[in-house]
Amino acid sequence: MKKIMLIRHSKSSWDFPIKDFDRQLTDEGIQKAILVAQKTKEYIPTDFMIWSSSANRASSTAKIFVATWNLTNTNITFLDALYTFDLRKLEEIVKSCPNENNNLILFGHNDAITDFVNKFGDIFIDNVPTAGFVSIIFETNNWNTITKGKTDKVLFPRDC
Repeated sequence: MKKIMLIRHSKSSWDFPIKDFDRQLTDEGIQKAILVAQKTKEYIPTDFMIWSSSANRASSTAKIFVATWNLTNTNITFLDALYTFDLRKLEEIVKSCPNENNNLILFGHNDAITDFVNKFGDIFIDNVPTAGFVSIIFETNNWNTITKGKTDKVLFPRDC
């Protein structure tokens, strides 16, 4: 069995003339990330791998979640390839996860996140909002063969 927990980066700022990749979280985004992380803390499995887009807003969100979950000695793998908005690219990355890892926590971007949860989950979600958390379980032992799974947890900031 494989489980993926997808978290869309939290709310970021458009207030500064910087590259999209470098955008920072807003104060509201920081608070929403902490809130969702607090509500999902008990849900995190004991063994997992964490991958995050290396974009500032996603990597900052990942760091906030890990700190709020009180995880120590946790390695986050920051991947430039996860700075994608494309479902096919995200699917390719997820399917490359080593099979010895049964649980993948992934921080990324829309539209890829929403499209992924709708292709692979069994609950339609119109839009995964910033700081949104969606978990899907797959009845397979191979990441490369994931197909339709079961959406087992959905938590958005508005639900907290």
